[in-house]
Amino acid sequence: MKHLLTGRSLCAGLLTAAAMLAHNASAAPRQLILIIGDGMDEQQVTIARNYLKGAAGQLLLDQMPLRGASQILTIEDKVGGKPVYVADSANTATSMATGVTTSRGRIATSAGDDRDLGTIVELAQAAGYRSGIVTTASVTDATPAAFAAHISFRLCENPDSMVDITYHDIPLGDCSPDLKANGGRGSIAEQLAESKVDVILGGGSKHFAPMAEGQSRTVAQVAQDSGFQLVNSTAELLAAQPGKRLLGTFSKSTMPVRLQGEGGREAEEPEPSLLNYIHPYLGDVTMPEPMDCEPNPEFAAVPTLQQMTDAALQHLSRDNERGFFLMIESASIDKQSHERKPCGSIGEVEQLDEALASALAFAEQHPETLIIVTADHSQAAQLIPEVSLFAAYPIPTYSPGKVARINTPEGSRMAVNYATTNFMMAEHTGAAVPVYSNAQGVGRIPPFIRQPDIFEISRQYLGL
Repeated sequence: MKHLLTGRSLCAGLLTAAAMLAHNASAAPRQLILIIGDGMDEQQVTIARNYLKGAAGQLLLDQMPLRGASQILTIEDKVGGKPVYVADSANTATSMATGVTTSRGRIATSAGDDRDLGTIVELAQAAGYRSGIVTTASVTDATPAAFAAHISFRLCENPDSMVDITYHDIPLGDCSPDLKANGGRGSIAEQLAESKVDVILGGGSKHFAPMAEGQSRTVAQVAQDSGFQLVNSTAELLAAQPGKRLLGTFSKSTMPVRLQGEGGREAEEPEPSLLNYIHPYLGDVTMPEPMDCEPNPEFAAVPTLQQMTDAALQHLSRDNERGFFLMIESASIDKQSHERKPCGSIGEVEQLDEALASALAFAEQHPETLIIVTADHSQAAQLIPEVSLFAAYPIPTYSPGKVARINTPEGSRMAVNYATTNFMMAEHTGAAVPVYSNAQGVGRIPPFIRQPDIFEISRQYLGL
């Protein structure tokens, strides 16, 4: 693949970075922390706020000094492709990581001509900054991958999933041109294992278990030979040796969520009576029974997003006179919404808010730290009336989608609707998403941006 560095050659970009490094050698360390709530649109924030803090309460997010909106951009998978109005996590993370609008499914590669796009992590590393990636998804998943890997299709996560990818005999894609044997960079896991990223934490151990392409070593062994210390538990994370690069995978795939619907319940369909099928004005409808959110017992076995954030901040800042770039993702706001599980999404927003608390505490001690919090795209969950405004009319009124009725800690009840598709998974939507920042963002981040602007804001802040 030809390497594209956001409109400039890689060589020119590295020379510029080197010049900036020499120019700023005596400057105070500067840090940029980008926190991404996957699928965290206004609906998700409101649902979580209502449950976690009450309708009149505030999340830590709500107390940030800057608040704006980010417009999502996506195009068809061809050069000069027309706009596509609903995105996925791969192309949106690519927008933030590279400043280039691409097509769905692509990881830091361009639409149509499949060129590698230089990322903010690569620019920062070339200029002497440290870098980190923290996620509650697999570290090979779309959002983390877009900051440190380049591949044509997001599902090519390990050497065994590069050719003729299928799901229940349905062809999904192919990354044959990205095989090392064909001159490519290999799978996402292999690229991470061979990367210069200083800290990578999340799930996805299963993607490091296969043999690396053409080798008798596993991908995990490649990572170890490349200088990573490998950790797989909370205790190992807390005991990790400072000064060594760190790769932590704490679950086989996506990490367990904090909250779940009681007994694992998800949103369910209202049940109209037979008379209602005959005529919409007749009969009645039975709504799903209300549910409580309860702790997910599997969550205790893994580190929290805040613990991973704290570890990353400690490792990245130790004896560091230059600074760092850190991307933190709360991934299952989106993943639980796909599964129509609002309790899981609520717990993930809470995890993001806790990670933000750690970032803000760090920024208090290190004033030259810009914190940006945003989402990659909007999602399916909608907060709808628990009792319809039209309930007074003698007509059965109900949501056409699947509904979860959640009992809240303040003694009320929320109804959350998922109605984007009849498929096994709910789909993304196309709305703009919120952007928050600490005081360092005031005057630097306009109230309305387009998602690729996040790359440019990051680049300028770090002087790249």
